[in-house]
Amino acid sequence: MPTITSIADLRALARKRVPRAIFDYCDRGSYDEVTLRRNRSDYEAIEIRQRVAVDVSAQSLATTLVGQPAAMPLGIAPTGLAGLFYRDGEIEGARAAQAFGIPFCLSTVSICSIEDVHGAVEKPFWFQLYLMRDRAFNEELIARAKAAQCSALVLTLDLQMQGVRRQDIKNGLSIPPRLTLRNALEIAARPAWALGVLLGKRRTFGNLAGRMQGSGGLATLSEWIGSQFDPTVSWKDVEWVRKQWPGKLVLKGILDPDDARIASTTGADAIVVSNHGGRQLDGAPSSIASLPGVVEAVNGHCEVLLDGGVQCGQDLLKALALGARGCLMGKSFLYGLAAGGRAGVTTALDLISRELAVTLGLAGLSDVRQVDRSILVGGGPR
Repeated sequence: MPTITSIADLRALARKRVPRAIFDYCDRGSYDEVTLRRNRSDYEAIEIRQRVAVDVSAQSLATTLVGQPAAMPLGIAPTGLAGLFYRDGEIEGARAAQAFGIPFCLSTVSICSIEDVHGAVEKPFWFQLYLMRDRAFNEELIARAKAAQCSALVLTLDLQMQGVRRQDIKNGLSIPPRLTLRNALEIAARPAWALGVLLGKRRTFGNLAGRMQGSGGLATLSEWIGSQFDPTVSWKDVEWVRKQWPGKLVLKGILDPDDARIASTTGADAIVVSNHGGRQLDGAPSSIASLPGVVEAVNGHCEVLLDGGVQCGQDLLKALALGARGCLMGKSFLYGLAAGGRAGVTTALDLISRELAVTLGLAGLSDVRQVDRSILVGGGPR
């Protein structure tokens, strides 16, 4: 792997190593991508106070996330199709997270199944769930997560309808997928990627394959997934999941303070402030801009995590200052995975960890648990 000094370097390498349709699935957003851009620009607008003449020689980045020890306040977000970015991508990501000492969350629409990942790691991981029209299938997935001893269930709430991701349609990564001459040429130009994916444990949606066995492969599975997003989902369905799942429950996709207040009364252990990486409602605020209002609305009743736009240790520190317990990274994880598999993910985690330590020290602190609004110029956005 060439010299990597930032997540941007991993992104550039990932762009070279995987076909365009796969890269853009991670990299792009919905509609005009206004929210996608805000996820970065709003971080950049927040200023950190530089403090000097403070002894910061003994630093600690350790914390807990949803009651579990974490080497730093970061986890890997659930990302669909990770096994198409690199051979057995979900397994590689879970192993990298385990070695680093942070949580890994497996997506419902992963390539490797719950059982595949469970058999490849020693520590429990989180599992992400969509509420689908077929509630019996939801029950089945919850039962499989219990059997795999998953340490948290992450219920995604902001995909009751799928936002239009224009670049995916242009690339042929639609539902069902559409093969184009450009896609074929992109694959032919990347034989190492193609061979790796071909030799992987699976090449379709691992968690869904048994349910759809004999139904025709990836295209039919994709059509089925598209038909399963449920616009009738309500807070009563969240209560139903809470009754089904005895462990830690995390609600992902909260941006509005009113929704946060309701979420905090459902028995959830944590909520994730997220706009789905700018891939759903375009024109929505950024996750970091929404964070202070959600933290105030929750008022300590449950933990608050943040997902969306995290690309460096400074981003992580800013989120902590605005009240997040920690962050999840999705795009940055996939950039690292596509760039170099497990080693690429580890590189991404190392970069963020080192940047967090340096920024923490230059802000005059030695422990991430000391971080609050006082480290931001003017106390940061309200």
